[in-house]
Amino acid sequence: MCSLIRTFAGMIFYFSGTGNTRWAAQTLAERTGEHLISIAEEMKKDVDDYTLAEGERLGFCFPTHGWQPPRIVREFIRHSTFHLPTSPKGESEGAPYIFALTTHGDSMGKTMDILNKELKAKGLHTDSIFSLTMPESYVCLPFMYTDTPERERQKIDKATKALEEIAAIISQNKKGVVQTTEGPIPRFFSYVVGAYFNGHMITDRKFMVDEDVCIKCGKCVKVCPVDNISGTPPTWSHHGQCTCCLACYHHCPVHAINYGERTRKRGQYFFKLKKKD
Repeated sequence: MCSLIRTFAGMIFYFSGTGNTRWAAQTLAERTGEHLISIAEEMKKDVDDYTLAEGERLGFCFPTHGWQPPRIVREFIRHSTFHLPTSPKGESEGAPYIFALTTHGDSMGKTMDILNKELKAKGLHTDSIFSLTMPESYVCLPFMYTDTPERERQKIDKATKALEEIAAIISQNKKGVVQTTEGPIPRFFSYVVGAYFNGHMITDRKFMVDEDVCIKCGKCVKVCPVDNISGTPPTWSHHGQCTCCLACYHHCPVHAINYGERTRKRGQYFFKLKKKD
């Protein structure tokens, strides 16, 4: 087991495929002073032991996958140990302020309830929870498409304003704040539809590449957060770690990668971080 001791204001653990959540987590980290930590990178390094000092904040940022937290996020929490500050008598004191933010398309269902069940097993629970509606990136089902450029801008503009408010709430350690969009019949979508989706439809076996279109740039290999792709033209490892985040599909500059035949006629999207001056 590796031990990682943090000595700054706190930690924000994040997972992101197409960049929506990375942008949100990075923005929060810049506003609140937390240290930004990639869940995917931590798992590659087998780092699983974290020590929180008194008064530090702990955050989790991730996209909603099928109305649930992504499998990689749940596995990270299950395999990690979070050491809380204790008094000489062994009692917990100076407990960290814990928050979570999820990005999603139209709704997130009971994603945060599922997250808190995972945290409960570690003796943790969120103090405040948030969600952001962001541009659509999942296009593998018949009724799912990317947004129009205008709709993308509208969502990002609204999310930008919301993030400033969320950052202020977190900076003040406000508890009991719930700013989420569960959507209609959230339990059905999370525990029935979401359970099937995450149990049976998260696979890399439907990814394909049009080799006559592929320009062998290797971008798909670089953007895969779980190192599931190798070579040019790309091949998928089928090692069970694919999160179906679609980073490879959306970042392909010539649309050579598809997830089955259906996505050949679908759009592409990834969040482009603004470069600092």
